[in-house]
Amino acid sequence: MEGKRTILLADDAAMFREIGALFLARTGRVITANNGYQCLESIGRERPDVIVADLDMPCMSGDELCRRIKADEALRQIPVILVTSSDLADERARAVRAGADDVIAKPIHRISLIQAVNRFLRSGSVRGLLRVPLGADICVRRLEDEFWGEAINLSRGGLFVEARCPIPIETEVDLDFRLPGSEISLTPTAQVIWHRESLAGSGAGMGLQFLALDRDSSREIDGFIYERGGATPAPQAAAGGNP
Repeated sequence: MEGKRTILLADDAAMFREIGALFLARTGRVITANNGYQCLESIGRERPDVIVADLDMPCMSGDELCRRIKADEALRQIPVILVTSSDLADERARAVRAGADDVIAKPIHRISLIQAVNRFLRSGSVRGLLRVPLGADICVRRLEDEFWGEAINLSRGGLFVEARCPIPIETEVDLDFRLPGSEISLTPTAQVIWHRESLAGSGAGMGLQFLALDRDSSREIDGFIYERGGATPAPQAAAGGNP
């Protein structure tokens, strides 16, 4: 196993740990933890390259675990993937607010789990989500106000919007946009995480991180990214059960 990257898999369900370890066996050296506290102990000993943790573990939930990791200067650069127990948009928002670098939902597909881990192992960074050009009109709503901008690029985690209306960082907004060639409106919530000043040849804008995003919308985005050179989209049928 020498030279393999270390993947820490934390879940209170033994079946999920076994399935996850089997799926990831060729991706890296897999170590497991039963709960959030055990996961923190393993992080101190092993310094894993990526962490995959269940959102709803007892004793310490996955979102609390993620917050502790991201609050620690020595650990915050370790990518954390949180696994939700359903495709509810609110569960995804809970994971993102805790600082998760990616979110996947049970039942886990082998391909989607491997891809989620490899995004960060390949990049060696928490900025591992592939961005592709978008070029779509987008409506941004904040309370009673709304304005239109152009979504320049897109990843599984969010998008960049060129717009003249600045919104403060950490503000939560509602989005409404369509992917090119699609008639389906995607309406996630998102949070402003950074700004870009107007530069020569490019307008001012803001980076938005998706919060509440349902599974159907997530699949639409995954398929769009795949068509433009991204990884293989996850299959529709489950490759592993929900433990």
